[in-house]
Amino acid sequence: MDDTQIEAGENNKDIEVAPALISVHPNQNSVAVAVGSDLRIFDLLGGRGVSLVDDSAQPFHKDSIRAIRYSPNGKLLVSAADDKLVKIWSTDSWRCISSVCAEKRVSAVAISNDGLYVCFADKFGVVWVVGLHELDGNESLVNRKAAPLLAHYCSIITSLEFSPDGQFIVSADRDFKIRVTVFPKKPLDGAHEIQSFCLGHTEFVSCLAFICTVDYFLGFLVSGSGDSTVRLWDITSGSLLDTCEVGAKSGLLESNGGDEGCYTVSDLCTIPDGNLIAVAIQGLRGVMLLCCELSSKTLNAIKVVSIMGESFIPTSLGSGSDAELLWMVTGVSKLSGSDCDSLARVRVLSGFKKSNPDSDGHELTLLGDDELPGSVKLLEKLQGSVTIEENVFLAAAEAVKTAMCNLLIKKQYTMEKREFRKRGRNDRKIKQ
Repeated sequence: MDDTQIEAGENNKDIEVAPALISVHPNQNSVAVAVGSDLRIFDLLGGRGVSLVDDSAQPFHKDSIRAIRYSPNGKLLVSAADDKLVKIWSTDSWRCISSVCAEKRVSAVAISNDGLYVCFADKFGVVWVVGLHELDGNESLVNRKAAPLLAHYCSIITSLEFSPDGQFIVSADRDFKIRVTVFPKKPLDGAHEIQSFCLGHTEFVSCLAFICTVDYFLGFLVSGSGDSTVRLWDITSGSLLDTCEVGAKSGLLESNGGDEGCYTVSDLCTIPDGNLIAVAIQGLRGVMLLCCELSSKTLNAIKVVSIMGESFIPTSLGSGSDAELLWMVTGVSKLSGSDCDSLARVRVLSGFKKSNPDSDGHELTLLGDDELPGSVKLLEKLQGSVTIEENVFLAAAEAVKTAMCNLLIKKQYTMEKREFRKRGRNDRKIKQ
């Protein structure tokens, strides 16, 4: 029993490390970065940092933020943290207009295309829904109760996405599954119709995104995983259309002597109204670009865009609807041995123009700090004023990798160890 307790304690310590997150307003009016319990927002139109207003009984977040998301219409920003609070912010007043207390720690959020429902998933495998019909964005705080929408069987849900037409909500979990559920007309009564399952990943699914164009409005689903692949799906049938071995194609395997280690796809960002997908991979200093040929339903690796001269391994990606800029952030909170409680670094790639004939990404430019929208003011707000050494960011990247593996990779036990663990279960102790 002592070994089991020690093992659990060590894992919990690793899990506490939370990666920095980034989200971009659909019209690129603002950009939000979450690191630790801090939610940092910069108003790109006004060229200034935003001061959030929270009049709730539990103001702001008190633990690491695990998910941030703008609504498709840009009127709302949702943040969710390990303190089990889901906060809904108006992007007009930057006031918290609703605060929901979840039963378990939240792992993912999504907002319906009409902005009327906020969905969030927890680490017990349940997706909850909150209705916002009577909120106008300027109303004072209203405490809400969430209703259960759907559930995976006791498996951590890692990502949530609404389909481009709003007809489906897609949920991914630690047990390699992607579930496509019909989003009902009355979500508060639950979602009971499953459209399909997308099965094929051999490790946990870490992220989801939809890629669509004017010609393919319904689009296709892309998923990233701990198995170092990005996969393309038809969600109506659940069919696997193509697989791209990004771990191998990025050169990570070659640079490590063919060691097939954990090169998890940590985030995906599809470029709106285009066929490009930016992929963040643990261990890759930069991003990998994929091209999705929608007519042939295939994925092709184009190139790796390296961030030269610094140890920048993105933990999160974001892009606005104009598709000109790709925003990237790296960093963590609660890094052991660091003088800072949290650290973050923001970089931006430019050149994703819809009209650019070289739209495969060969003309991309990494913007310098003085070339960013908002320049020094933006960096002071989103990063903080503390200068961090390069080796600290490398340690941060390794800490994120370890934390994700401990949280999401299912442990394998011998039959003897499994029986030993069963005898020590709390429910069996109570019966005895």
